[in-house]
Formats: sequence, structure tokens, C-alpha cells
Amino acid sequence: MRPFVFVLVLAAVLPLRAAQSGLNLVADDLQARMVDGAAIAEARGNARFEGEGLLLTADAIRFEQRNESFHAAGRVVLTRGGARLLADKLIYRRTDGHFTAEGVRFGTPPYFAEAESAEGTPKEVTLRKARVSYGEPGVWQPTFRADTITFAPGQRVRTENASAGIGHTQPLPFPKFEHDFKQPLDAAVTLNGGFRRSLGAFVEAGVLVPVRETVRVGPDLGLYTARGVMAGPAARYENQESPGKLRGSFHSGYIRDHGDRKSDLLGTAIQPDRAWAEWQHRQELAPNLTLNAQLNWWKDSEVLRDFRPRAFFPVQEPDTFIEAVYGGENYFVTAFARLQPNRFHRVQERLPEFRFDLLPIALGNGFYERFHASAAALREDPVGGTGTSLRSERLDAYYQLTRPIAATEFLALTPVAGARVTHYTGQRGAALRNPGNYTRALGELGLDAALRASGTFNYKNPAWKIDGLRHLVTPRLSYRYLPEADKGRARIPQIDRESFSTYLQPLGLGDRRNVDDLHATNTLRLGLDNLLQTRDAKEGSRDLVMINVAADLRFRRPPGVRDLSEIHTELALTPAQWLQVDVYQSFAPRTLTLREFNSGITIRDGRAWSVRFSNNFLRRQLEDYAVEGRLRINERFEALTKLHYDARKRRFNEQAYGIAQNLGNTWLISYTVSLYEGRRRESSFGFNVQVDTVRF
Repeated sequence: MRPFVFVLVLAAVLPLRAAQSGLNLVADDLQARMVDGAAIAEARGNARFEGEGLLLTADAIRFEQRNESFHAAGRVVLTRGGARLLADKLIYRRTDGHFTAEGVRFGTPPYFAEAESAEGTPKEVTLRKARVSYGEPGVWQPTFRADTITFAPGQRVRTENASAGIGHTQPLPFPKFEHDFKQPLDAAVTLNGGFRRSLGAFVEAGVLVPVRETVRVGPDLGLYTARGVMAGPAARYENQESPGKLRGSFHSGYIRDHGDRKSDLLGTAIQPDRAWAEWQHRQELAPNLTLNAQLNWWKDSEVLRDFRPRAFFPVQEPDTFIEAVYGGENYFVTAFARLQPNRFHRVQERLPEFRFDLLPIALGNGFYERFHASAAALREDPVGGTGTSLRSERLDAYYQLTRPIAATEFLALTPVAGARVTHYTGQRGAALRNPGNYTRALGELGLDAALRASGTFNYKNPAWKIDGLRHLVTPRLSYRYLPEADKGRARIPQIDRESFSTYLQPLGLGDRRNVDDLHATNTLRLGLDNLLQTRDAKEGSRDLVMINVAADLRFRRPPGVRDLSEIHTELALTPAQWLQVDVYQSFAPRTLTLREFNSGITIRDGRAWSVRFSNNFLRRQLEDYAVEGRLRINERFEALTKLHYDARKRRFNEQAYGIAQNLGNTWLISYTVSLYEGRRRESSFGFNVQVDTVRF
């Protein structure tokens, strides 16, 4: 190749300002001539122009001095920043960076486009009669076509009257589409299908079409050969520039169910008209004011279990509420309402509740105060409409005073004194005596103490990436005395009552949520926290072992409760990235029996394989074991398995075996065969095909 540098060859015929511009035009053959007093340079064979932040290459490039433009033809490539354009022909104007092109292929990650023509500037490119792919073009890539598509390289893409699809097929109309590159592209299409004996062969799909810049709407559809067709509107909306300020979704479904519907939780036959709806909303109304809302409405107790089991099993008793929170400099004001649109679960409704929380604040002389107050209208209706409803209107206030004392460098003592006043009116419920207005005043005394100690050890182990050890140990002691917390129980509807839990509950009077179901307390809680760490080049330190032990010694207790509680132990072991161990244990020292034991062990080898062993044990109620594993076969396929064994019933509640396939690094298709035992409603056999997105 014999290069000719433009600024040297044409110095005699071009003005001095062009020669001093520092721009280069090189080619195998370069010729220059004057036409009407203006210079024209023609470069042929591996022509190349570079400067002003861009690179232009082509088989031939002609420069016209009169209008400061470059005319390129044959294998044209224009590169500017992260955007690249290929064309058959191109005209580029130096004065303002404007260009026009024919036979265009254009790319600005993550989008790639083909178009009959294009024009634009460094800030914006418009494609005409174009097809755009999300990711590199391929058979399985999401694509859309439009008469006009506009790119702002590195910023956004927008179009109107487009059609979307996969590969070369675009059957779905998109009236308007816009995507900010700074935000992830949420999948607008969901697809699921397979076979279950209770549903027959089924296909489920959801399509959300942009109708405004911030709103997508469309249908949720399900076709079940043994049940019928379920359909309902769906929507998703968010603030594109700041999703934290506004985000929400709505999904629903209705079906005229002609299959075997069985009965609901109350033993009542389920009617053929079945429906459900859910709505989730989060919004920042002002810099310090947020709104959260959630609606879950089911026409019968089993509709989601039958048709959307993946959504049902994690949350089997849904919640419906709306909450507004204002955060001040050192306080929160909350308006909260909890509703019960379904009549087959017990819900402690708040209609509504207003609450003020003052965070701990210094008073002077080492004292700190804390305060919260609330006003609530409470209601709980019986399940199925039979029984007595509980009602009350409650005013509640709590005040706490603490005085932290640093006895030594390692010992911290915090005496606690608190008082709680609760006023009830409008009480209604079974077995209430004198249900008129009632005021309860309670006091508490307590002490929190912590002794902090540490030790370091110069131990190194390259295999486990251990660079020294630091042991942090903290013995803790908490004491609370509430002598009359159970007074007035006969006059209080127990709506906010104590719920079943195997964990240690909060000791402090101000931290208890079971306001209507308190018990006299004289309890000493002993705990020991241990943490073993090592140095980490990125994070500074890395936790290797965490083990915490705690137990309560009850000097006063309700009937049937032992004076010494179970010993509760938590263990987290993370000695390396490929190993993780979690253990929770509850042990009764009086009878030397294990009450509860939950554990999980995860072992992984990067992306090659992983396996997790777990168990849940609760004496006389639960004993099951689970194994979940995955094995990468190659770049496209991965094997999956899940086994869930119930030792008390001596059966596998669930066995799942599947293959996950990666299509074009965009779609993940899972093929799963499931076998079930012991379930009352679900089929004993199921085959499922699910399509998820990888890149979005």
C-alpha cells in the first residue's frame, strides 16, 4: 500500500486552514484537482479518513472542499465512539457532522439495526424502513420493524408504529417503544407451557405493549385443555429515568372452569366462575414521602394454587394493604391500612392506623429518649362468616428513657425504663367482660449489657485464602421486668395477639407487636456472639464463621411455659466462595431434646456445577430433606434436579428433573418433569416448559 497523506499532497491547492487541520486521508490511489476554484480529492482503494473523533473507511472516498463533505462508496464503515455504521453509500458533512447513508447496518450496544437508509448527527441517528435486533442478529433474537427508528447513541432508542417478534417474524404490534440504555430492558413477553394431570396440556403467555413512555398493557392468557381458558388484563408502569420514584404492576385472570374444582379451605364446593387479581405499587410522592400498596384478591382460596402454583406456594396467605410514610429529620409518620378482600383467611385489619415514631434522640447528660404512638381502628372477622367478629378502637403510646454507660473500654451498660399507655373503646368480641372504655398503663424496667473482646492470630492458609484471623466475641445480657403486662385481658379483644414462632421474641415492651395479648414478664436473656474474620484485599475483611447462642431465663412465666427456654444457636460458615453452611438449632436443656434443626450446605464449582443439601426439622410436626443441583453440560445445556423427601410420611413430596437450554444468549428454556406424592390438589405428574430471558 502506498499511502498519501492528505494534508501534504494537497497543500498546494487547498487553503492553509485545511492543511493545518490535522486530518488525514489515505488510500492506495489519491488524486486531487481544482473545480471552479475549489479543491476535490478522490481516494480509491482502502480509503481511510480519520479525525474529529470519527473513523471513515471505504473502497472510495471523495472530498469536496466547497461544502466540506466526504462522499464514500463501497464497503463503507463509519465509527464514532461506541456506535458503528456500515453502508453501501454515505455522505458526511464536516461542518455539523450530519450524514446520509444507503444500505445501512448500524450498531450501538445492545442494539443492532438494518435499514434502507439513514441520516443523522453525532447526537441522533434516524433509520428508515429498518429492522432492529436486541443483541447480535440471530434466529432467536428479539427484533422489531418500523418505518422510522431513532437512536441517540449510548442514550436511548425510540420508535412508533413498530411490530415486534423473534428473528425474521414480527407479529406483535407496538404502537410506541422507547428504551433508555441506562435502564434494563424488562421482558415484555412471558411464555410457559407443559402438562399437568389436573390441568391437562396448557400454554400460558403474557404480552405487554407500550402505550405510553412509562406504561405497558396487555393480556395474561392461559389455555388449559382440562379446564378452559383463563384471561385477564395486565399492566406494568414505571418512571424510566428513576424507577425508585414510581413503579408498579397489575395481573389478573378469569376462567369458567369446567374441570374437577374440588373444594376450598372451608370445605365448600368451588364454583365454576373463578378469578384473581394482584396489584403492586411503589411511589415517591415527595422527597420524604413514599407510598406502597399491594392488593391480592382471590375469588376462591385455591384459584392461584391451581393455575399459578409458583406464585402461590411462597405466599399462601396474601396481604392487602396501603401505606404512606413521611420521614422527618428524626421521626416517621405513617398512615397504614390493611384490608381483607378474601373471606377464607383470618386477617387483623387496620381501618386505618396512624403512627408516629420518634427515633432515639439525645436529651443531654447522656440520656436518650424514644417514643411512638398510634391510633388504630381494628377488626377481625371470622373465617367463612361464622363466629364472632372482633372490634376495637385503640390509642397506644410508648415512651422509653435510656442512659448508656461505658463502664470500661470493653463493657457497655444501658439501663432502660419505659411506660406504655393503651386506651380501648368500641370493643366487641366473644367472652368480653365490661366491654366499655378501658385504659391500661404498663411500666418496664430493664438493663442491656455487652462485653466486647477480640483477639488476632497470625495464621495463614493460601489454599483457603486466609490471611490472618480476628476473633470478635461479645457476651450479651438483657433483662426486662413488666410486672402487670397481662392485666385487663378480659376487657381487651385479642386482635394483635401473639403468633406461633420458634424464635426468641423481642423482650422490650415497646418492641412487641402483640399489644392486645401481653403477658407479665420477668426475664433474663443471655447471649454470646462470635465472629471469626480474615483479611480481604477487596473488602478489607471477610467473615469466615459466625455463631450466636442465646437463651431466656424466665422468673415469671405463663402457664405451660418452662422457666428456662430452649437454647437457640445460629451458625453461618463461609470459609471459601465455593462453600456455604447455614444452621439454626433450638435445644431444650431440661429434657435434653432437640426441638428444631434447620440447615443448608451449598457447594459450587464456579459455573460448572453446584449442589445444595438442606433440611427442616420441628419436633412432632416436620422432618424433611431436600437436594437441589445443577450441572453445566456445555455452553448451551445445563441439567437441573430437585428432590424433596418427607421423613415423617416416608415419601418424596417432589421430584423434579430438567434440562435448561440457552438460545442465542438471550432465552433460557427449561424443560422439567415433576413427580409428586401426597398432595391433595396437585397432580402426581407434571411436565413444564418455561421460557425466561437471559440478556434482559
